[in-house]
Amino acid sequence: MALSFPNPSRSYDASRHCVCFWGYDNTREVAFQVSEHVLMHLGEESPLPEEAAFLASFDRHRDQILLLAQGIYTTGSRNSYTISS
Repeated sequence: MALSFPNPSRSYDASRHCVCFWGYDNTREVAFQVSEHVLMHLGEESPLPEEAAFLASFDRHRDQILLLAQGIYTTGSRNSYTISS
C-alpha cells in the first residue's frame, strides 16, 4: 500500500516553526512537518507569521504539500519527515 493521507488533521507547532500532519503507510503512522518558510513561499500568498495564517496557507496548498510529502517519503525508512527549503 502506498502512503496515504486519510486524516485531514494538522496542527501548528510554534516551537518548531512548522505545521504538522500525518500520513499512513498501511498501518504505520508517519509524521510530517512543513516549515513556516515553505508555507510563506507557496503560491502568491505571504501570510503574516501567525498560527492562523500558516494553517490557512497549509489548507490552501494541501494537495501540493501532500505531493511533496510523497516525494520525500521512503517506505519503512523513518517515522518523521520535514519539508523545508
